[in-house]
Amino acid sequence: MTRVLVVEDEPQLVRAIAINLHARKYEVDAATNGNTALRLAAAHPPDAVLLDLGLPDMDGIEVMRGLRRWSRAPILVVSARIASDEKVRALDAGADDYITKPFSMDELLARLRVATRRTSSAPSAGGEGTVVTGGFVLDLVTREATRDGHTVRLTPTEWQLLEILVRNTGRLVSQRQLLDEVWGPTHRTHSNYLRVYMAQLRRKLEPDPTHPRHFITAPGMGYRFER
Repeated sequence: MTRVLVVEDEPQLVRAIAINLHARKYEVDAATNGNTALRLAAAHPPDAVLLDLGLPDMDGIEVMRGLRRWSRAPILVVSARIASDEKVRALDAGADDYITKPFSMDELLARLRVATRRTSSAPSAGGEGTVVTGGFVLDLVTREATRDGHTVRLTPTEWQLLEILVRNTGRLVSQRQLLDEVWGPTHRTHSNYLRVYMAQLRRKLEPDPTHPRHFITAPGMGYRFER
């Protein structure tokens, strides 16, 4: 059964969505704020997320970034924000779709079906929130790393870099994107930060840091993670 996490602070809307989802045999978890949403998602990984951006404790974009550190579940933003820059911001942060309030329930359900159908037909990632390579294992939910059966301690910044690269496994991630997401747009020219932290990740996780197999550099462009 498909599990949907509804993140919305309007009780009447949550109730309406939940009734319609239950009627179509979805399992539903509901959260009225961002912190609860992240806890629920970690405890019961969703197959899809319906996410409002205007939450009482944090912006929905922050919730999305938190989820995207370990989950590839489709995220459908359901928001009253209609400005195009808001939509672009949400899509850049990892949203799969953007539905503007008010909306018809039929439209919402149709878009949800499309999103879940797309992910169910995709190849399995091999374990929710877990990345296994020949030399190390990452649990992206608990933020635990092990190499050869031993725990590896990573700093919060190292985890941030790691999660972005893993989220884009096999794809080149530009220096600018990494600097933006980890240190913010005011540090876009500080590529030396990336060199230092990537060297640390290789030293801690790669079997041979001088000949990396998993953390690949594209000189002058960015970095790529390979299993």
